[in-house]
Amino acid sequence: MTDDHGRPLRVVLADDEALVRAGVRAILAADPGIEVVGEAGDGPAAVELVRAHRPRVALLDVRMPRGDGLDAAAQIRRLVPETAPVMLTTFGDDDLIARALGIGAAGFLLKSGDPRELLAGVRAVADGGAYLSPRVARRVIELSGGRLARGPSARDRLAGLTDREREVLALVGAGLSNAEIARRLHLVEGTVKSYLTSVFTRLDVRNRVQAAILAYEAGLVPPAS
Repeated sequence: MTDDHGRPLRVVLADDEALVRAGVRAILAADPGIEVVGEAGDGPAAVELVRAHRPRVALLDVRMPRGDGLDAAAQIRRLVPETAPVMLTTFGDDDLIARALGIGAAGFLLKSGDPRELLAGVRAVADGGAYLSPRVARRVIELSGGRLARGPSARDRLAGLTDREREVLALVGAGLSNAEIARRLHLVEGTVKSYLTSVFTRLDVRNRVQAAILAYEAGLVPPAS
């Protein structure tokens, strides 16, 4: 995968454990279209690297010293909005996952997940999509009260959407980018953006990840196995 100018997709990686950084870097290096342009061991250093390199994606460990990944993600969203922050997390980070939903994280990936999932998540987010590791998505729903418990409320919120808006929301929940949604539904990308603007407004959600969670809760996306 390359960016809009044909260059490799640029990524900044931040984790306070050098071995974890080495492992993630090795996985990303397997894709010749991805280039890690900077590594950091804490949140403030990650923000500075993003400001210097302006990558498409910033992979941020949730827990880091001197300012965690959530603080870094919030600053990146404010200072370099073209960079999508993606959280690297573990199942022990339940409270932090919940906080991350509110600051506009573009994705959640498990450190212990399948390497192919890491690559797929980076590509999806770089292409304008949202990516939730299926196990993380399931955990977030459990934390918010469970899919069955939240289902009626979520379906009520979706009641005002048109059939086409529901189709678009379901594909957002599946992690597709605007371009992929446009191809799937035989629309132009600008029309997909218009639908998403309407969906976000009607559902009162701030970003694609929040919309994806709602799609899971409403049953628009099959549960993770």
